Amino acid sequence: MLRVCLALTALLASVAAPSGAVTCQNVEFESIRYAVCEVDATKEDLRLFRADANGQPIGQFSRLEAMLAENGETLAFAMNAGMYHEDRAPVGHYVEDGKEEMRVISSPGPGNFGLLPNGVLCITDKRARVYETRDFLAAKPACRDATQSGPMLVIGGELHPRFLPDSTSRYIRNGVGTSKDGKRAVFAISQSLVTFHEFGRFFRDGLKLPNALFLDGNVSRLYAPELGRNDLGRRMGPIVAVTQKAP
Repeated sequence: MLRVCLALTALLASVAAPSGAVTCQNVEFESIRYAVCEVDATKEDLRLFRADANGQPIGQFSRLEAMLAENGETLAFAMNAGMYHEDRAPVGHYVEDGKEEMRVISSPGPGNFGLLPNGVLCITDKRARVYETRDFLAAKPACRDATQSGPMLVIGGELHPRFLPDSTSRYIRNGVGTSKDGKRAVFAISQSLVTFHEFGRFFRDGLKLPNALFLDGNVSRLYAPELGRNDLGRRMGPIVAVTQKAP
């Protein structure tokens, strides 16, 4: 328990005011280890990427790195950012650099995405916020970039109502939570198999974030040089990333 408390104390102290583009740490909560990366959305260039200029899905972190290099940019952090179809097209709402590629899906459906309530990560030039989908439709925020996924993990400080404490459904999972003011965007990926209930508790009780969204469980991937991670695997759909100008 002491190690857990110390790890989370160190995490929360460090991520409150990151000195670089992204602050990443390995932490432990309730005997489960996570890799956590925080972005200061007021300062950093947090964006979504899905396809290149020819409409071909990017798919891999290495390809995104190469694309950025052509424009004099480097990749500071990246993670898969939402569910997609076989052709890598987004399942739900998707906006990239102001252009909508897919409308909002608000009806229930199969799989984790349709386990309502689901939600939307909305990114503007100075903020990043996770909205429950119905709240998103009511608020109509002007998102420069947006990706819809599901289910929500934490909604207004409460866990998703359909999460079961005794669930046996365990996977590597990744997600994102945001602060109420939209200044902090915290991305996490489990380093072992977790249930939705455990993952939601981590965002709510460990990271103290009022809203958090599940991104995926089958394709959970992280690019975090600070942690020595450049995960390989299946080709991804949407990718969320922090970019910087090359030195």
